[in-house]
Amino acid sequence: MSLSSPFDRFSGLPEFQFRRLAALLEGIAPRTGTDVLDLTVGEPKHAPPPMLAETVAAHAGSWNRYPPPLGTDSFRRTVTDWLVRRFDLPDGLIDPERNVLPLAGTKEGLFLLPSVLNGKANAVALMPSPLYAVYAGAAALADAEPVGLPAVAEHHFLPDLDSLDDSLLDRTTVFFLCSPANPQGAVAGPDYLARLLQLARRHDFLFVADECYSEIYDREAPTGALEVAAGSGGGLRNLVVMHSLSKRSNAAGLRSGFVAGDGEVIRRFARLRAYGGAVQPMPVMAAAERLWQDEEHVIRNREAYRRKIDLAERRLGNRFGFFRPKGGFFLWLDVGDGEEAALRLWREAALKVLPGSFLTFASPTGTDTACDPGRRYIRVALVHDEPIVDEALGRLVDTLG
Repeated sequence: MSLSSPFDRFSGLPEFQFRRLAALLEGIAPRTGTDVLDLTVGEPKHAPPPMLAETVAAHAGSWNRYPPPLGTDSFRRTVTDWLVRRFDLPDGLIDPERNVLPLAGTKEGLFLLPSVLNGKANAVALMPSPLYAVYAGAAALADAEPVGLPAVAEHHFLPDLDSLDDSLLDRTTVFFLCSPANPQGAVAGPDYLARLLQLARRHDFLFVADECYSEIYDREAPTGALEVAAGSGGGLRNLVVMHSLSKRSNAAGLRSGFVAGDGEVIRRFARLRAYGGAVQPMPVMAAAERLWQDEEHVIRNREAYRRKIDLAERRLGNRFGFFRPKGGFFLWLDVGDGEEAALRLWREAALKVLPGSFLTFASPTGTDTACDPGRRYIRVALVHDEPIVDEALGRLVDTLG
């Protein structure tokens, strides 16, 4: 059987980070007599709100129905109402019929949506480095070269927009930005978002704002890209945002999110998904609606993460360049050599963390070739309950000093 060409675009991508970690730790036995603690995956361990299961059960009679690829009118109206409330958007900015689509989690949208964009000669897709690896896969699928832009401390862990020359921006088809950022928790402010949206319109690329961590924040609610678009005078042109229930509602297994933005992009994406998208079942959409309508469980969830950040601040102090992330639930710790630290923590403390270099991506035409912005770091996911997080941080300090 011949296996060919479109898949060859993926050959230049690094192995997915968790496979790389498995290979790094293969054959190394962790310390005996110690329970393994896994802080690698951003999978919430907090219980989802009871309304999720209750609503799915209440709509069990819908399992025999094919769900509409565009989602239900009720779902689209619900998420539109949430966006208007959360980001104080003007009435009419978002048309639920034209500007919103449900997603089977934001991963689906991030991966597939760039494929509907018009190509450019020698096209590139820009993304922060470190990054969520799906961005690079999406670029490959869309036949664009993924270019990693270092998101380092000197630039507040965001890509330096001033470093991008016009020739690169003219070749750009899509620019991915996660705010709050995975893994550093950096938040792009309104001026940064406005500048990026201006560049997208000037150079005709799509700004994809991945806001899946927007409701897990420390002190202040992050600005949303739609807020900036509302005051830009250009409507939703050249912009889509993606949101998810995975982190906000501890519902990673529900696989539910949505994309909102540029009407022409949404129209094209809807047509693509009509042929092969992962359409959400009716009981899932009903549960998702209920979750988007409720903020009490989100507030409790946010407070639980804040307590764990407080705990980390007490445990770590000034060690490992600790800083309070503005959003998300990861620690981004400078340990000198992330891979070596991950090996030590596994071998000596039965603690599994992710080396920062497994989250970075370099490109021949990018600015990420001289150094690896993740090499010195490890990512630590504070997803477990407080006693487990406390134990894990204690082991980390005892092992790495």
